[in-house]
Amino acid sequence: MTRNDDVSIEPFFLGPKSENEYWVREKIQSVLDHWFQWRKSLFIEDPPAIGQSQLESGDYKSKRDTITQTLSELNELLKAETPKYTPRYIGHMVSEVSLPAILGHFSALLHNPNNTSKEVARVGSLIENQGINLLLNLVGFEEKPGRGHFTSGGTVANFEAIWRARFRMDHWLSLALFLKAERHQDFDLFRSSHMGWDKYHSLVSQHGIDFEKSRKYSLAAGNPWRVSNLISQETSTDFEGPIMLIPGNKHFSWQKGCNLFGFGEEALWSIPLDEQGKLDCAALKTLIEKAHRESRPIIMVVSVAGTTETGEIDPIHKVQDILDNFKKENDWDIWHHVDAAYGGFMCSLCHNPQKTDGVVAKEQLSALKGISRSSSVTLDPHKLGYIPYSCGAFLVPNEQNYAVSKFKAPYLNQEEIDHDKWSCTIEGSRTASGAAATWLTGKTLGFTSEEFAQLILDSFLACRHFKEELEKECPFIYPLHPTETNILCFSMAEEGDTLSTSNKRTSALFERISKGPNFAVSKTVLHKKDYVKMIDSHVTQFSGESDDEYLYLIRCVFMNPFWRNPEIGKKLRSEFIKEVWAHKKEIHIS
Repeated sequence: MTRNDDVSIEPFFLGPKSENEYWVREKIQSVLDHWFQWRKSLFIEDPPAIGQSQLESGDYKSKRDTITQTLSELNELLKAETPKYTPRYIGHMVSEVSLPAILGHFSALLHNPNNTSKEVARVGSLIENQGINLLLNLVGFEEKPGRGHFTSGGTVANFEAIWRARFRMDHWLSLALFLKAERHQDFDLFRSSHMGWDKYHSLVSQHGIDFEKSRKYSLAAGNPWRVSNLISQETSTDFEGPIMLIPGNKHFSWQKGCNLFGFGEEALWSIPLDEQGKLDCAALKTLIEKAHRESRPIIMVVSVAGTTETGEIDPIHKVQDILDNFKKENDWDIWHHVDAAYGGFMCSLCHNPQKTDGVVAKEQLSALKGISRSSSVTLDPHKLGYIPYSCGAFLVPNEQNYAVSKFKAPYLNQEEIDHDKWSCTIEGSRTASGAAATWLTGKTLGFTSEEFAQLILDSFLACRHFKEELEKECPFIYPLHPTETNILCFSMAEEGDTLSTSNKRTSALFERISKGPNFAVSKTVLHKKDYVKMIDSHVTQFSGESDDEYLYLIRCVFMNPFWRNPEIGKKLRSEFIKEVWAHKKEIHIS
């Protein structure tokens, strides 16, 4: 587990001391010069829009002085902003931003393209498509027929997955309900909801119908309350609606999604976790069989690559194996979405497997490779892509999975509706700056390159070195196992402590570090309803009694590229350990 000094990534960041200041100044100025010249070079026959007399007027100069003063005020205010660029910041999933990302973001920002339509984003739309291709290649999807678009973040990308998974399930179900009600065909609610597109198109062709004829039987396009009652009548049971199977390590966006799409939060069935805090495959299989028995159509199954709390990777490949087996044995086509908002960029390791020995387990690599077999993926370039906020992405392996309800606008013609993305994305207006930042980063650093893989590996190594030294020097610190990626969670306890006492000790340590000037960490709370096996396993480390309903943890995220510097890493680990010991000597908790 050693770093590769031949692969250097640090120079592609500004640096905590602005070490790259002069080159960045030059590049920013070149972007501005190009922007100024671009404006001057177009429509040169047009007269100036701002006259010299206006520029010299007292009113303008006064307002300009006000802007200058207020800008200075803003700059002073921002000096108190959280310094996320420094390796001392290990709080959340945000870090130093790469220089290609900053330059791409800034350049596109000046031109202000809106990727809602090619009309207002000729180049922005092109850059988005090319940027999406870079991400498709990263996760293992083919550029063609793969599809996708950039979003404002992972939450909206997850909503995009729900929208499309519901779209196809609703098409299949509404067709079967139409055939039952008007053609007196047999109707199996669960099987119909998972029939697959081949069966759907076969039935459409066989009976000479299309979706418009079955629209009034649609839960999404028709009246959901009336259609629900009709389903109950046709099945002679109370139809309780579809469900989503989401692991207990889920992001909060899934609860939002159930609420916003009108399923109700009861529709979110939580998949139990194993002792490592990962999706339990046996439990998933049991829940799918339960959904079948209870005639609850499954909108989607979700697995996570890079959980929010601990950074762990669900067994994505095994989840897909389960779904493939259900397809083979029962002909159930079930959507599998991978929430890889954080961990998706770890797929760089799959493109450079020779670098992972001793650092990344084969099971982790198999899980990451499994993403390429899924129905859809969420990525957040503004996390491990080192792109500025806000930038998420939604990806699918083919055009069929990208299909969704389309809408019309009187100011756009049919050709625009067919080819622009505004009508098939949740967000209307979408900035091209995130796409440009991703595009320039991918074109230069390369998301599948050896350099980028080394950046990800170094974050893993920084986390492990920190963990090993903390354990060695502070015997009262208990890391949460496993620590497989670049997030370390730990608690503070004495031998024989109850869980509640450990929680108090950990909370007090967190407060001390947070109020101090030296480090920024975060906290997380794991509740027994989801993490009971993991919590019980953790408490056994200090021979404690599990007398509380949750486990309080300090959480450290090692994204910053400068932790790979041996001098910096050694200094900061030493300082952090001293701070922990200072707290230990000063605080007594009964």
